[in-house]
Amino acid sequence: MSLSRTMLFAAAASFVMLGAANAEEGPVRIGVMSDMSGLYADLSGPGSVEAAQMAIEDFGGELFGHPIEVVQADHQNRADLASTVAREWFDDDGVDAIFDVPNSSAALAVQELAREREKFFFISGAATSRLSGDSCSPTGVHWMYDTYSLANGTGRALVAEGADTWFFLTADYAFGHSLEEDTGAVVEGAGGEVMGAVRHPLDTQDFSSYLLQAQASGAEIIGLANAGTDTTNSIRQAAEFGIVEAGQRLAGLLLFITDVHALGLDTAQDLVLTTGFYWDRDDQTRDFAARFEERMGMRPTMIHAGVYSSALHFFKALEEAGTKEADAVMQQVRDIPVDLFGEEAMVREDGRMVHDMYLVRVKSPDESEGDWDYYEILRTIPGDEAFRPMEEGDCPHLTN
Repeated sequence: MSLSRTMLFAAAASFVMLGAANAEEGPVRIGVMSDMSGLYADLSGPGSVEAAQMAIEDFGGELFGHPIEVVQADHQNRADLASTVAREWFDDDGVDAIFDVPNSSAALAVQELAREREKFFFISGAATSRLSGDSCSPTGVHWMYDTYSLANGTGRALVAEGADTWFFLTADYAFGHSLEEDTGAVVEGAGGEVMGAVRHPLDTQDFSSYLLQAQASGAEIIGLANAGTDTTNSIRQAAEFGIVEAGQRLAGLLLFITDVHALGLDTAQDLVLTTGFYWDRDDQTRDFAARFEERMGMRPTMIHAGVYSSALHFFKALEEAGTKEADAVMQQVRDIPVDLFGEEAMVREDGRMVHDMYLVRVKSPDESEGDWDYYEILRTIPGDEAFRPMEEGDCPHLTN
């Protein structure tokens, strides 16, 4: 072998060894960023941290010979704070991936930082469809629902029933705007009419003026483009005003099982909604839900399920790749099977995790057979129907 060839071989071998060493330097560290005490705390918050811990334990607790570590933070539904925390985690604390991040404005800010740092971001709590569209990232995965799939489920179903005039009560930030826009497009595309909208600040306590405007519109459907306690407060106060009794219907466009639990079946019965996860769907979901309830005293929301599934998937991808290098890991993220969401679930190149969604109706108290037995599944919406086609999302890294 010539000297030049020997040197080239040695350099290549050194590069491979350096890559392996880099992968094995220190622990794998993940960060769960959520709303720990505000209006989204029940549907994400501490339960998301516990779900991540369950994923660590189920994986075996270590990678590359080191323990897997989890840190947590409360972003307080502020995009600036979310960005600050993400920067500190990535730059100073050795965090490899961030999970959850309810609140679309916060998630968009974290997505941008993760893209710049070539770090990983698995989104379960935020809904805006921009996260796999014009704000997509090569290292970002939108794991759960988005505004397109929610609109395509609930909006399309209600218009098909003949409820074709809509008025929106919308949370005034990125998530609410996207949900109103996507649902409005579905309504109008199906031949319905959007008669107006009113926007409210995040974490509103008094919805009376907004509900009176919705009532005055005469629309058959009042679409609630909000979430968490904003949604439950809207529904409770609408009941106090007798809006449903007077003939209008409410559509909770992003409603969680914890919201139904808080409202009670007497108030929530017959609401139609779209969800990406229901604990009583199959043996795997029931097992996860039972273990989660032992630790948290409640059944998991689709966000909790999404954090568990995406964290476990990330660990498996790292193990298969044998490195933390972004391209190699993301190839495995797209290649390996997804846990908890069915055999057809998969991650696309635009970062959208495609899985079945479920159109459900909330049961009446007489129909419920026990604690947390709240949903009747009306229809399974296949993933390729539920989520926006990749070519329509304008994801920039697919075209560059």
